[in-house]
Amino acid sequence: MRTLLVSTDGGHLSELVAVAERLPADVVDNAVWACIDSVHSRSVLSGKHAEFVPRVKPRDYVAVVKSIPTAHRLHRKYHFDQVISTGSGIALSYLPYLRLRGVRAHFVESATRLTGPSVAGRVLQRVPGINLYTQYESLVDGRWHYAGWVYDRFRSTAITPPPIKRAVVVLGTMRSYEFRRFLEYVVPLLRPGGAVEQAQGFPVETLWQTGITPTDGYDIDAQGFVPAAELDAAIADADLVIGHAGAGTTLTALAAGRFPVLVPRLEAHNENMDDHQLLLARLLDEHGLALHREPETLTVDDLVAAASRRVEVDPDPEPFRLNL
Repeated sequence: MRTLLVSTDGGHLSELVAVAERLPADVVDNAVWACIDSVHSRSVLSGKHAEFVPRVKPRDYVAVVKSIPTAHRLHRKYHFDQVISTGSGIALSYLPYLRLRGVRAHFVESATRLTGPSVAGRVLQRVPGINLYTQYESLVDGRWHYAGWVYDRFRSTAITPPPIKRAVVVLGTMRSYEFRRFLEYVVPLLRPGGAVEQAQGFPVETLWQTGITPTDGYDIDAQGFVPAAELDAAIADADLVIGHAGAGTTLTALAAGRFPVLVPRLEAHNENMDDHQLLLARLLDEHGLALHREPETLTVDDLVAAASRRVEVDPDPEPFRLNL
């Protein structure tokens, strides 16, 4: 059986990796991964059989159509039996076309979609024959079936509060939205001589992954994008992780055993296309897997509280239930 796993980069790719880890070995061992070409995707897919394909931006339907020939080329090369995607717009290029060619197609909606399908999900539910899955039982309806939740393998526990010597700040790989509001409030806490250093008497060594957000005016050593392996290692070695509430950031932090502080991007501040990060941050807070704060309310005590918890990862979680 030959499987195509297709996704855009960033959080969607992180979710696809998390889903694939919970599928039968015969589904993924010989799989081909198709993802847009980026520093992040090449790092995440290192060692996997990967094809790097043209970018499809969200809601860019011209790019969707232009990518169909790539889907055709890959199918002629590999003869897929099934295709699995977590989105976003790139799923519209591959799933309907491959389904038309007789390939079993599966779309797993992102865990960030708590109230209903994404734009890609709403389009795909109009295409006959595509299997549709939600990660929330409350959203099961018609053709939408519950498959599992990528976060259900994590549990947090309290530990003796360590000194915050190393921190990682993650703003993700978004290419369309800046998040200066985050830096306005977080930098004064972690910078040399900042509030955390004043409270504990010694500085914090911080890795700042800031994406496209400009950092001019802030005295920080920022990196736009950090290779996945390097970022994973830094998070595993950190006492504290602070990030936007994207799926990639949250899954990476939790998988490394860290209890993240989540500061979601908000539509009202032109930081995202909608408020799905806010909903996810609230939900993970309610499940005891993260601390949700708005940037202007974030305090040293909040950071200490987050550093005082660690996350345990179930090594044998329930499989994702796809109709394979």
